[in-house]
Amino acid sequence: MGCKTAVVEHGATLGIDVEIVQRDPTGAGFVIQPRRWVVERTFGWLMNHRRLARDYEALPARSKAVIHVAMINLMTRRLNAETTPTWRGT
Repeated sequence: MGCKTAVVEHGATLGIDVEIVQRDPTGAGFVIQPRRWVVERTFGWLMNHRRLARDYEALPARSKAVIHVAMINLMTRRLNAETTPTWRGT
């Protein structure tokens, strides 16, 4: 529980509202968690970039920079209404 409160407090210092969604202990099997699809969708977009599909980077700062470049690429393609080329299936 201490790690969760640390995340919430750190988010508060940055001005971000952090909501921790916990799994219902009475629910059996697969249960959809609220807003989890947003995170999964973003990870899917990032995995379209070959350099992020594997952990090639040695430093976290480099990984962060590559994530920024990938999201900039995604947003510029959306603004220009271009289709996103993919390296998968080639």
